[in-house]
Amino acid sequence: MFTNQDAGYDEIREGVRTLCQRFPGDYWRELDRRSAYPTEFVDALTEAGYLAALIPVEYGGAGLDLRVGCVILETIQRMGCNGGACHAQMYTMGTLLRHGSDAQKQKYLTEIAAGTLRLQAFGVSEPTCGTDTTRIETSAVRDGDDYIVTGQKTWISRAEHSDLMLLLARTTPREEAAKPTAGMSVFLVDLRDETAGSVTIRPLETMMNHSTTEVFFDGTRVPAANRIGEEGQGFRYILDGMNAERILIAAECVGDARYFVERATEYANEREVFGRPIGKNQGVQFPIAQAHMKAEAAALMVEKAATRFDAGEPCGAEANMAKYLAAAASWEAADMCMQTFGGFGFSTEYDIERKFRETRLYQVAPISTNLILSHVATHVLGLPKSF
Repeated sequence: MFTNQDAGYDEIREGVRTLCQRFPGDYWRELDRRSAYPTEFVDALTEAGYLAALIPVEYGGAGLDLRVGCVILETIQRMGCNGGACHAQMYTMGTLLRHGSDAQKQKYLTEIAAGTLRLQAFGVSEPTCGTDTTRIETSAVRDGDDYIVTGQKTWISRAEHSDLMLLLARTTPREEAAKPTAGMSVFLVDLRDETAGSVTIRPLETMMNHSTTEVFFDGTRVPAANRIGEEGQGFRYILDGMNAERILIAAECVGDARYFVERATEYANEREVFGRPIGKNQGVQFPIAQAHMKAEAAALMVEKAATRFDAGEPCGAEANMAKYLAAAASWEAADMCMQTFGGFGFSTEYDIERKFRETRLYQVAPISTNLILSHVATHVLGLPKSF
């Protein structure tokens, strides 16, 4: 386990790369066939200390910053693995570390760092509200020392493989709140607590193996001690988690883009048609070069966003732009790589089609590209709101 706060990025990157080499393409292809969770991979990351990278040293973590988290996840994707199986354990730290109480941190972070507890689920999305988070309907009503939670969350990844969920629920109905973003609170829900009431988790079949579910709360009791921060201020708290999520996923997209560029370059040098390598043709060269440049430009935006986050500076615009640019770069690189491989790109044994499906997700999640464009247009450029 690494604990040196001054550890260089190269050392961390090499450690992650070495670990990922134990999980080659056939490992991920077999999981895909069974729609199975990569337990062995997640356990290895946990044992090596990478999933506790952002947890402070006093709780057993490495005490490193978000930029290191970006290095870890970018390297995982670049090696052809899938950090989506466990990345929530990093980005939920944005909410828990900044707004959780000392008692909550002591109770949960120590076990998370030790690998005996998983915080892998982020419960925000609902079937009826899409990206309009202010219209969530899941409610949490105070009842003595508990809250009674009722409602439904959807597109929640890893709920079946998580002990805890970071949940956003309404403690004041929207129509009674001072403003749409008020009246929401954040809770740590212990999904293992069978005495708390009904929590039903149903898997959803999707185009990629992402352990996606919908979660139903039917009068579930959550201790008031598990509420993070003040009641009604949850939207503000959750933004830290969302910004961290967007920055870390942007780093993953950069890793994907680099993976596709490297695989396409290797294949273009080796594959011969008409008696010469296809990489000798500018029609093959130029798309690879373009994808490379866009990936490297996106990486700079990710670095800027992560640096602002670590400094405690406002970074909503930068987090959104990093996610947009990196997702665009990874998707363009994926399409380019499929085109370079031609028919072989559709064969599962090359892993290109698997990574192609995985990176397509980030045009839509965790925030759609259209909503990012709207955010930049209105909040950065000052254009009138369209909704």
